[in-house]
Amino acid sequence: MRQSKGRGRKGRRRLTIPVGSPLKAALDAALREKRSAVTILVNSFGRPWTADGFRASWDRAFRKTSLKDLHFHDLRGTAVTRLALSNCSVPEIASITGHSMKTVQEILDAHAHYLGGRVELAESAIKKLSEVYG
Repeated sequence: MRQSKGRGRKGRRRLTIPVGSPLKAALDAALREKRSAVTILVNSFGRPWTADGFRASWDRAFRKTSLKDLHFHDLRGTAVTRLALSNCSVPEIASITGHSMKTVQEILDAHAHYLGGRVELAESAIKKLSEVYG
């Protein structure tokens, strides 16, 4: 995957994002059936999305929901938070989202309220501490 655009040095950087087992199995099956590349997201004409087409369709679908004050780019922030809750490190998260490590940390700092009260994180931290110091 190549980032479409960005500020500063980030723009058009190539990203490799591994997929989980269920998606990999589905893609492998589709590839065997078609014997060619598999496009994951297609528009209503069965063609790959353009950035503008996807954005317009996303906006139309979003307006039909009851959600407010959210934007498409918020999904990346949600991904950062969920990856952190899965005990991923900042460098691991940055390698998936394409953010700089500084930006990942800024997102985590801004969304600390999602992380701070999690018993799972506290338990994980104590477990790691115990493994190092007994």
